[in-house]
Amino acid sequence: MLPRRDVLLGGAAAAATLSGLPAFAAKTKDEEVIDPRKARIIRVGKATRPGVIHIKPDEFALYWTMENGRAIRYPIGVAKRHLWEPGSYIIRRKKEWPDWTPTPAMIKRNPKYEKWKDGMPGGPGNPLGARALYLFHPNGGDSMLRVHGTNAPKTILTRVSNGCARLTNGYMTDLYDRVPIGTSVHLYPMTT
Repeated sequence: MLPRRDVLLGGAAAAATLSGLPAFAAKTKDEEVIDPRKARIIRVGKATRPGVIHIKPDEFALYWTMENGRAIRYPIGVAKRHLWEPGSYIIRRKKEWPDWTPTPAMIKRNPKYEKWKDGMPGGPGNPLGARALYLFHPNGGDSMLRVHGTNAPKTILTRVSNGCARLTNGYMTDLYDRVPIGTSVHLYPMTT
């Protein structure tokens, strides 16, 4: 569960709209300023299908939609612009303390990853953090993209990864516990 201090119930402020979803509730004059590094529950409209992940890279936000037109908005770090792959995916695998193996393209871009070409065991020093959700193409192939934790919380709200979306380990554990295998994930294009 999200820590109570990190959740704002009701119509929380959000500057932009999820494409295809109703606009978020507007901020009222009495609302406090919300820390963009905190997760919170927001309203997205009763017509929104629950049980879907929407990732908006321009907002550095991941939305997990729930019943009654609500969603949890988690702050994230995203891929560098040229490595972001928008599209629709399906979670076909989940793993606690996942192993990590850099792709050949990652090793080519950054030779320091060569030492991990056969994989790095899961644990506190692993770049995938405490949990990972594995994104597959609808036709069944592994996209090699992940929604994962990070041991580097300062990378949240930045464009730093090799294609994946990252949450702090605490928020990733919360999301991991909510999301079943077979969940749809929509990665929206970067426009800014």
